[in-house]
Amino acid sequence: MAEIKKILCAVDFSEMTPKVVEYADTLAKKMDADVHVIFVVQRLDHYASFNVAPPSLQEIHGEVLGEAEKKIDALVQEQFSTDKVTAKVLSGHADEEILRYAKDENVDLIVMGTHGRKGVDRLLFGSIAEKVVKTSQVPVMTIRPQ
Repeated sequence: MAEIKKILCAVDFSEMTPKVVEYADTLAKKMDADVHVIFVVQRLDHYASFNVAPPSLQEIHGEVLGEAEKKIDALVQEQFSTDKVTAKVLSGHADEEILRYAKDENVDLIVMGTHGRKGVDRLLFGSIAEKVVKTSQVPVMTIRPQ
């Protein structure tokens, strides 16, 4: 069996996050692995065509990043029992950033939730988890809602 020493736990602060964290935390403890928890903030620059002044978009983005950093720090403190955790907030498209981070940090496994979108929602928004599973160079464990 492959050795898993570095786990990427991608969270979105949805109702699935505690379950995703539980799996990542359990695996990390059993395998004595490090956990890298990331949250990706969508960039707002593609909204510039809505005539919102760019400094306003930059300010909003900065505030969102700051709040996300507070939330991810609290998440690590409250929900992880292992102390081998690194937390990071990234900016960009979630699937691209998850895959880039996994490659740059040489992770052995990605753990993330799915939302089970169907119909029009799936057509409009797609599936971040599906994109990651299809293009990842490392195994991906997806946690489904129940």
